[in-house]
This record gives sequence, C-alpha cells and structure tokens, in this order.
Amino acid sequence: MAKQSGLGDQLFIGGYDIGADTASIGTISTPRATLPSTGITAFANERMFGQRDANAEFTTYFNPGPVGGPVDNEHKALRGLPYTDTQLMYLRGSGLGNEAFSMVAKQLNYDPQRGDDGALTFGVSAQSNGFGADWGYQATPGKRSDTTATNGTSIDLLVGSSSFGFQAYLQVFSFTGTSVTIKLQESSDNAVGDPFADITGGAFTVVSAAPTFERIQSASATQTVERYVRVITTGTFSQCSFAVTFTRNDAARVL
Repeated sequence: MAKQSGLGDQLFIGGYDIGADTASIGTISTPRATLPSTGITAFANERMFGQRDANAEFTTYFNPGPVGGPVDNEHKALRGLPYTDTQLMYLRGSGLGNEAFSMVAKQLNYDPQRGDDGALTFGVSAQSNGFGADWGYQATPGKRSDTTATNGTSIDLLVGSSSFGFQAYLQVFSFTGTSVTIKLQESSDNAVGDPFADITGGAFTVVSAAPTFERIQSASATQTVERYVRVITTGTFSQCSFAVTFTRNDAARVL
C-alpha cells in the first residue's frame, strides 16, 4: 500500500464529531510498562512487559456552536470535563476498513490559549482508563447514517479466522426513534457459501438516545472471529448516525 498523508482524518469523542474543530493531533501514544526481571547470571538488563496504557493530546479551535443547538462542536463536547469515562476515536480518513485508533479514556483538561495573533485554541489530553487502546479498523465508513434496519457492507480482515477474541467501539451521534440495536456479524467467505451470523458477544446495548458510546469485547480471549465482519442495525427508528471500530486480535492478549 502507498504512503498516506493525514488529510481527511476524523476525531470523535463521547458521541461528538469534533474533527472539523480540531487543529492538530499532537500525540497518540500506547506505552507499556516494563518490569525489571534481571537475574544475577545476566550480563544485561532483562525486562518483562507490565500494564498497558494509552493517551492522546490534541488542539482544537474554539467553537461554541448555536445555543441549545444539536450541531456537533468542540466546546459542547469538551467543556464539561466529566469525571466519568469518555471514548475517543481517531480515524485515518473515513473509509470502510481504514485504520482506526480507539480507547476508553478520562478527559484530563481543557486549556485555552489566546495567541498574540488573536487565535483562540484549546489543548486537550485524554488518558486511557481500565483498558489500553486498540488499533483496529473502521467497521463503518467514518460516520454511518441509517434510516431503517440495515445490513452494512462487510470489511475484509484479509486473513482467515483467528482465535484470539475481539474488541469493538461504538459512538452514536444522533438518534430519532424508539430504539436501535447495533451489532456485529461474521462470515468466513463474505456470504458466498457461509451466511453472515451474529458474533457471540458482538451486540452493543440497545440505544434509545444520543449522544452515547460503548466498548464491548469477546467474553473469551480465545474466541474465534471469521475473516469478514459487518455491522447491522435493527429496531424502530427513522434516523441513527453512528460509528463503529473493530479490532480482531491476531495474537494472544489479555482482554
């Protein structure tokens, strides 16, 4: 695959699309602690991996948006500095199957800076909580808007099934209706001979309002996941705008 720029990238946080208000992404980091394990017979330091961590730093322009309006804007999304968890998605472009970084996080700050040229920007940091972070794939092409129950187009994970489980992330930006269920299905051959079937543990909690977000994972770190994965919606609704990212683990890991 050819080298790529960062043009057209997306940033979602807590069910808000703030990409158009984001000036730059300074850091997306996935550090892991190392634990010393050097024995007296060793001639160099020996280390084991410890706990995973993740953090992100980005700069936004100031956009207060319309008073009481539903339009996404960074000030509405970030000003609350909640004590509860939020969720961050950084998407490489907005294409089905494109790379995506997702994490459950604490928003640590919302720091304004007014430059001598008149520019007003805000620095924001988010640090993972309870989990590390996941580099996976866009299971929807950036944001997807369904107006009725829909079987989405599948993504091709390029190699056959793996038996190391999965993680998936959902952000819902707007919703009109009674309820919608958003879930993942799999097939070994894109339904040529193997029909799509629900992934065990691959259904998000029923959505009845927005904005909202959720992370799910396989119950087992050895669960098999097939090569093709798609997102479907069911329920009673007239509009739902959402994004899903999906990570199939290709090696053993602690979920």
